[in-house]
Amino acid sequence: MSRQRPDVGDLVERARGGEPRAVARLVSMVEDASPQLREVMTALAPYAGRAHVVGLTGPPGVGKSTSTNALVGALRARDLRVGVLAVDPSSPFSGGALLGDRIRMSDHALDPGVYIRSMASRGHLGGLAWSTPQAIRVLDAAGCDVVLVETVGVGQSEVEVAGLADTTVVLLAPGAGDGVQAAKAGILEIGDVYVVNKADREGAEQVRRELRTMVGLTARADDWKPPVVLTVAASGQGVDDLVEALQGHRSWLGESGRLAQRRARRARDEVEAIAVAALRSRWEGVGGHADLDRLASGVAAGELDPYTAADRLIG
Repeated sequence: MSRQRPDVGDLVERARGGEPRAVARLVSMVEDASPQLREVMTALAPYAGRAHVVGLTGPPGVGKSTSTNALVGALRARDLRVGVLAVDPSSPFSGGALLGDRIRMSDHALDPGVYIRSMASRGHLGGLAWSTPQAIRVLDAAGCDVVLVETVGVGQSEVEVAGLADTTVVLLAPGAGDGVQAAKAGILEIGDVYVVNKADREGAEQVRRELRTMVGLTARADDWKPPVVLTVAASGQGVDDLVEALQGHRSWLGESGRLAQRRARRARDEVEAIAVAALRSRWEGVGGHADLDRLASGVAAGELDPYTAADRLIG
């Protein structure tokens, strides 16, 4: 027996009213690339664009999930509705994902003002899932004041979050590498706020000094100067300072006009990704693989150049 198609308009209204089941259903439709996805995005469009999207990234072991949990508590203390998207890596062998970040956020499981969703990266690089932008739009339209996006945390490729968030928070910890390593990872180019977590450990002040020095060398006089905040997320120490830094950056974005610029760039990237996916689905349809294989064979044999082959593929 076929499953009944959901009423998208009804789901959106229920989600806007704060019903967790409706929000969950909409996010699932996004993740599964539902045939009704276009209808969902059309219905959500008038209600999106209000939430402050904060991306949290950093190397493994710095306490991203614990920091996210503490940050949710601090934001709720200010009576803000919070949505959390925690992206976990998918296994390259089984394709599965643990989706275990919610275990560290169990403090907020029964809070109706908090919605937490784990998402699998499904092989997508950059520390995020392919469907993350659309999932953010769901939480935004559902009335979340702040949407926290926690990246995978698997290496130096997690810079994609900078193009997705209004404010990017980079977390480091003592013993997780020196300033040169941080520069190599590219984090000095994406961070709006830097957090040295586990600041009760030896070396925290040294990490902060290194970051301040390197940020000072790269910042322009007319630009935002990223603050460096010390926290101990496990105990909540310094988390209020982090919230103040986030709100300060949000205010600066609005006053400087950079918020509109960032969101326009984000929308452009999203439209481009959807267009590329649509093109790919065209040539992967019936007979599409045969055309691609034939063109690839022609390129390999020297009968075609790759640009001509690509033109024929999408023509």
